[in-house]
Amino acid sequence: MDLSNLKPAEGSVKKEGKRVGRGQGSGKAGTSGRGHKGAKSRSGYSKKIGFEGGQMPLQRRVPKFGFKNINRKEYQGINLDTLQELVDNKKIKDTVAIETLVGLRLAGKNDLIKILGRGELKASLKVTAHKFTASAKAAIEAAGGEAVTL
Repeated sequence: MDLSNLKPAEGSVKKEGKRVGRGQGSGKAGTSGRGHKGAKSRSGYSKKIGFEGGQMPLQRRVPKFGFKNINRKEYQGINLDTLQELVDNKKIKDTVAIETLVGLRLAGKNDLIKILGRGELKASLKVTAHKFTASAKAAIEAAGGEAVTL
C-alpha cells in the first residue's frame, strides 16, 4: 500500500445529489440549475410522450387510415408441399400433430396452425391443425388421409 492506491474505507463516503437553492456560494442558487423561464424551469413539469417542443408530433403528422382488429387471430401457415417434403425426408411418417410441427420448428408452441393448399400431397397423412383451407382439406382427403380440426 502506498500513496497511489489510497482510498476511503468501504461505506464511509456517501455521494449525495447536488443541493440546489442553498445560497449563492453553492453555485446552484437562484434558478437552481434550471436556467431561466420556460416549462422546464417550473415545478411539476413532465414532458408528454412524443412531445416535440410544440412542433406537430410525428404521430399526428403521418396520415392514418384503415382499421386494426384487436380480436384478430394470427395463424402460422404450413403448405402441403412442406408436409410432402417432410415425408420425403422421412421426418414424419403417417400422423402430423401440432407437437410434431413445433418439434420440427415449423411453428411455435403457442401458435395457431393453418394448413394451406400450395403444392401437392402424395402421402396418406392424418393431419391435426387448428384450421385448413378448403383446397388443403380436399387434397389431404384425396391422398387418402384425414384432416382433424382442433
